[in-house]
Amino acid sequence: MLTATEKQFTILFLIIVFLELVTSSSLSLTYTHYIAKPAIVASLIFLFVKTFHSRSYIRFFTITALIFALIGDILLMFVHIWEHYFTLGLVAFLLAHVMYILVFLKQRNSKISPFRCIVILFLYAMVLFYYLHTGLGDMLIPVVIYMLVILTMATTAFLRKEKVNTVSFKLVFTGSIFFMLSDSILALDKFYKPMPFSNISIIITYAIAQYLIVLGIIKSKCNNT
Repeated sequence: MLTATEKQFTILFLIIVFLELVTSSSLSLTYTHYIAKPAIVASLIFLFVKTFHSRSYIRFFTITALIFALIGDILLMFVHIWEHYFTLGLVAFLLAHVMYILVFLKQRNSKISPFRCIVILFLYAMVLFYYLHTGLGDMLIPVVIYMLVILTMATTAFLRKEKVNTVSFKLVFTGSIFFMLSDSILALDKFYKPMPFSNISIIITYAIAQYLIVLGIIKSKCNNT
């Protein structure tokens, strides 16, 4: 399934994620953390540019999505300096999701109905919102908007079914679910109550999400779109 380049990259990617897991919780390794965290997405940008050669709509918006995600990662590292960096980071990730939505819509199978997927994801969102709503305060509207966008991202990932090859579909859709999970843990930890091992679980689910989505787009048969 993985090419030689992808296998080599995966080893490098795992090392980067491991470094981030180690350094993110150690004050003595703060500066290494400032390198390791952005390197997660920066390395994926490198992989995508190196392996996805078609100069297309999909290439442009995937790279743009990753750049916005990279900006979001950097902003969230400095929330302790200025609390509004969290909001700015939220906006950056929202734009990253919008870019992914545009990519997935370009690969949409118009014969697939989104209804069942929307219902399941909406029920999940309602359960999550039940726990979050009392702690959102001024962030109520931004968080609701963000939730709607990420639900749309997951839905459009589902709509690629049978339009792209099975491997690409499974990788991207699974990645979108991991993205939802990562953002859910982050939201619960910030707006509901501190979650045990939240830092570790957020990093792992986020890294898996981005890796699977990028690899899935690379594996797509719509490269000429």
